[in-house]
Amino acid sequence: MFLCAVSLGIGVFFWLQGATLVLAFAGLEVAVVGLAFLAYARHAADGEMISLQGANLVVELETAGRLERAEFERQWVRVEPKSGDLSLIELSGQGRSIEVGRFVRPELRQVLAREIRKALRSA
Repeated sequence: MFLCAVSLGIGVFFWLQGATLVLAFAGLEVAVVGLAFLAYARHAADGEMISLQGANLVVELETAGRLERAEFERQWVRVEPKSGDLSLIELSGQGRSIEVGRFVRPELRQVLAREIRKALRSA
């Protein structure tokens, strides 16, 4: 925010000196920075939450403010990579499926899949 104010201040200074286009470009710069902030804010809260609630595995995916929720009976869940070892993890069961692991580094997705399988077997 401070940098935008500085940019506009410099633009106003040059506008007062007679260089009117500097202020126009400073305004354009501030507008582009504002759009970048909006794009960031839209995805700042994106995430995945995987939890066991009683006999169910509950998966909640939030992307750009849209929440997708899927529940699976624990004993019928299959945990598999979507296409290869470094791909997203597909959780499926009872005719539904959902992909998780978008926010995990690809080389750690196998570890996540093992942890999910282990949690499903316990208790």
